[in-house]
This record gives sequence, C-alpha cells and structure tokens, in this order.
Amino acid sequence: MVTAPLPAAVLWDMDGTLVDTEPYWMAAETPLVESYGGTWSHEQALGLVGLGLEDSARILQEAGVRLAAHEIVDLLTERVMTSLTVEGVPFRPGARELLADLRAAGVKSALVTMSLRRMASTVVDLIDFDAFDLIVAGDDVTRPKPFPDPYLQACEALGVHPRDTVAIEDSPNGLRSAVAAGTAALGVPHMVSLTGVGASALWPTLEGRGIADIAEFHAGHPRRVREDAAL
Repeated sequence: MVTAPLPAAVLWDMDGTLVDTEPYWMAAETPLVESYGGTWSHEQALGLVGLGLEDSARILQEAGVRLAAHEIVDLLTERVMTSLTVEGVPFRPGARELLADLRAAGVKSALVTMSLRRMASTVVDLIDFDAFDLIVAGDDVTRPKPFPDPYLQACEALGVHPRDTVAIEDSPNGLRSAVAAGTAALGVPHMVSLTGVGASALWPTLEGRGIADIAEFHAGHPRRVREDAAL
C-alpha cells in the first residue's frame, strides 16, 4: 500500500541504471584502442562510466585513437546499438518492473542519458510498453552530466519542479548532476562506488522495490523535509 504521495516524475539514467549496457560499451572501446596500437584496461573503462560521450572520446584520443571525437562517438554508438539489436535490452534487476509499475500509477517518466538520442530511442523502442514521456539525450544538451543541465531540461519539459522528482543513477557523474539539479537523487551502484557522492539514499538493487518504496524515499528526501518544516 502506498501511504506517501508519489513524486511528480521519476527521471531515469539509462546505461547501467535502466539497462546493463556498460559491458557493451567496454567491449566496443577495447578493440578500438587496440586497433591503433594502444592498450585499454578495465580500470580505464570504468573511468568512462557516466561521462559525456565527447569527454569519453577525448580520453580515448589520449589513449591513442586517431579519430575525431565525433567519429569515435559515432563508431562506439553504432557498435553498442548493434549489440542491443542482437542481444536485446539487458534490463538491470528490478528496473523494468519498477518502471512499469510507476507508469501504471500515472507517474511521469523521462530517460536522461548521455548516450546519443538515436541509441536512447533504440532502447526505448525495444521496451514492450509505453515507458517514457520524454528522452533527454547527450546530443540534446550543451553541458553534460555532471552539470545539472540534463535533469533541469527534463524537469522543464515535463512541467515539474526538480524537488518533486526522483532521479535514479548508477554513476558518480550522474548522481552529481541529479543532486545539483535539486532532485531526490537515488543511487543504485553497478560498476563503480557511489559512496560519498551525495545521494539521498543508496539502494543495492531495484529488485523487489515498488512504487511504495519510491514514494517513501521521496517523502524522506532531506531537502523536501527541510522545505516542509519551513512552511
């Protein structure tokens, strides 16, 4: 039973939060670097988790990839999209179920990702229900995560105040973006630690979580409590 009010919207990161595409990205990065005579470690790959694609491309250039940044972004995106088409959408545990429950309850949703729009659209098109009201992708924003712009843009387009939303993230940069935007930022770590980044709460998984958990989390968001106490 849901006893706390539901948030006006839930804002989802994509890679590593909604779907487990990070291994696809890593699988695309390694042969690209090696094709130019470089080496690419797992630790280096983890350093790209949650970064904007242009920033990631510059790091890959430093690793020896002799392509323009936009060429690197396009190449990696195409390879990951191919993996998605062949392998299907690898949802993170509990993510699809929670998203479907929130949609059934009438909660607005946005996908806020630093992947290109065409890749985000591919993922959304492969979901077997009407999952999102809005996509904000990496090529839709001037300043990527960790700046607050992507989440602020999503809130403005949905017509909601950031404090009335929950953002779900798996990366430090994503969490910093959500926190800076003023959302109730929920961290669900996947490949990298989120300790000390500023999340209002860290859940080890979304598996077994429902709309009552989201409502309770949002109601207890520290910023919301402080504002209510000041009324």
